[in-house]
Amino acid sequence: MTAMDLTGLETRPSQVWGAVRLVPLVRPAPVEDLRLHPRILGDGPSVVSVGPRAAYFSYIPHAFVADWTDDGTPAAAYGTHLAAAADAAAPATSALRFHRRMARREQKHRLRFLPLHTALEGYLALHFGGPSFAWEEWSHRALRSGLSPRAEQAYTGAEIPGLADALRVFEIHPGQCGVLLYVADALAAVFVVPHPDDYRALHPTLVQDLYGELVHHYALLMPPVQEFRAHVADEGIDSLAGLRAAAGEQERAWADFHDTTMAAQAAEQDGTWRRVHRMGPFTLARFLPEFRPRQENHIGEAITDAAGRTVYLKTFRLSESQVRRGHLLDRMAAHDWHLADTAAGLGIDEAALGLRLESAGFGFLLRQDVLDGYRRRAAPRGRRSRR
Repeated sequence: MTAMDLTGLETRPSQVWGAVRLVPLVRPAPVEDLRLHPRILGDGPSVVSVGPRAAYFSYIPHAFVADWTDDGTPAAAYGTHLAAAADAAAPATSALRFHRRMARREQKHRLRFLPLHTALEGYLALHFGGPSFAWEEWSHRALRSGLSPRAEQAYTGAEIPGLADALRVFEIHPGQCGVLLYVADALAAVFVVPHPDDYRALHPTLVQDLYGELVHHYALLMPPVQEFRAHVADEGIDSLAGLRAAAGEQERAWADFHDTTMAAQAAEQDGTWRRVHRMGPFTLARFLPEFRPRQENHIGEAITDAAGRTVYLKTFRLSESQVRRGHLLDRMAAHDWHLADTAAGLGIDEAALGLRLESAGFGFLLRQDVLDGYRRRAAPRGRRSRR
């Protein structure tokens, strides 16, 4: 299964606001037996227990609650649930909110999960245990604690210039169950839900979601993107039916261009899937890409039905530095964390690999004397002689 399987969804003409482009996704027949609604958690930081002596700490403004039925009968969405306000008696501090697990069953047919953070936790947990062999180059800290703590940076949608205005003024299409969000025509995120009513309820949450560094920089620095307009020739059109047919042909041409060109790379992305929770006939899973440097890479989470159809999808585009970190960790694990073997597999020498680890933020994994030796070996010959 690819990371972005949009089978059963139809592309509608995009809407543009500055550098932001939203491409609506419409279901001809909505999914009735799975419904999603938001649960507002507030603006304070949150701590999520993800395992024995392991926790995930982040800004988590909302959770999604999934309700489903086992027999295919329609399920009802219950609307937004507001949490109690923070204690105003302590304005100088921010209260922590504690959650048990990324996905937790609340009732027989109800699951609470933390959207996008389910996927981000999977990326942060990538080879979290650190070296699997006690090679002499690794530090005591690496062998004792692995990659703990592991941290990554992201921006909220409110910090993406133009996104809040775009979501406020853009039209929501009849039957719309999802959207592809582009910034400077680079795919930033994909969001798909089962039902049009779910999308209307969850559309505003896109401003609170997290976005990568690349997306923020594109929105800040890139000029407005071109709006694709339909061009209908007046020759041969002598009725409203002919005009309607010509307009429909333009819509189909746009959808074909988008699906085969703009979204092609993400749709072809393969990755590793891991099941998070079983929900009757549905399955919540998260995925990681193959970490291809200098290419588009998305992490995300999805809910699929018994036939494998995607009924919920949310993705996060990794920055180039995040891709490099994932690629390095994958290559290290593939070579049993042996530096010389990993360097040979990457086509570089061991000193260059050591410096790559340091620039990626993993220098603490190496012994200090080993890292210093790599720096000396990599220094220019003239610089070494002056010392």
